[in-house]
Order: sequence, then C-alpha cells, then structure tokens
Amino acid sequence: MIDFVDYYHIPATCKICGGVMVFVGVGEYRCEECGAVEYDDYGKVRQYLETHKGATAAEVELGTGVSQRTIRRLLKESRIEVAESSKAFLRCELCGKTIRSGTYCPECEVKIHRNLEEEQRIKKGRSMQGYSSYQGGDEGQRRFKRDQ
Repeated sequence: MIDFVDYYHIPATCKICGGVMVFVGVGEYRCEECGAVEYDDYGKVRQYLETHKGATAAEVELGTGVSQRTIRRLLKESRIEVAESSKAFLRCELCGKTIRSGTYCPECEVKIHRNLEEEQRIKKGRSMQGYSSYQGGDEGQRRFKRDQ
C-alpha cells in the first residue's frame, strides 16, 4: 500500500534546514523554521499549467519532473483538466463520450449515483424486514418481554 505522503511526493521535512513542512494550499508547503517553499506533484503541475496553458502531459512531465502516470491520476481525480483548446481528451469509462477531467461524463455520473442510491434504499428496506416500529402501549412500559 502506498502511503499518502509518498503518493504525490508531499514534502514532510525541509530540504534546507530539516524543519517541518506545513501545508499552505494548492500543493504548496512552507517550512515552519526557515520559510522555504516546496510543492507536491499537484502544485508543480498546476504551477506549470498556469504559465504554459494547453501544455501536453509530455511537456508537463519534462517541465516538472512529474510522471505522466501521476498527471493522468490528477486528471481522473478532477484536480486538473484538459484545456478546451487541446486536441487531447479523456473518455468516459461507461459511454466513451469525451470529457475534460474525471472518470465519467456528467450524464453517466448521475446514472451511477442514482443506481447507488437505489441500491442503498433497497438494501435498507431489506435490512429492516422483520422489525416493526413500536406503536402504542403505556409510557414506561416494557417493549419486549422475555418468555418465561
């Protein structure tokens, strides 16, 4: 199993002074001791894409050192997206429609969520079979009595 800290190469200690790196936001980490700034893979990719709009995954890999595999993972997690003007694209894993980020198109995502909700509703209905809600009786009276 991959540890979360290693998953996106999140800096744990400062390379300069050995201090603790604190998350600032958007993939940026700052050392508590010396104030040095480092970026995780997401921060590197985002920073590169802000200055090089429409760059391909190969260009981003060359510019940042972040593998194309990690870049694809960021796309699938919807943390970054393919530029509108790009010739490259992703495809929905269910219907094959082109998408800019994520795993499914909006229509398939809605279908998946509805199916999950329906399954949960059915499962909840089945798990409660055989139980009835208690209706009536005097307040303070036992609901269940042991057979003698």
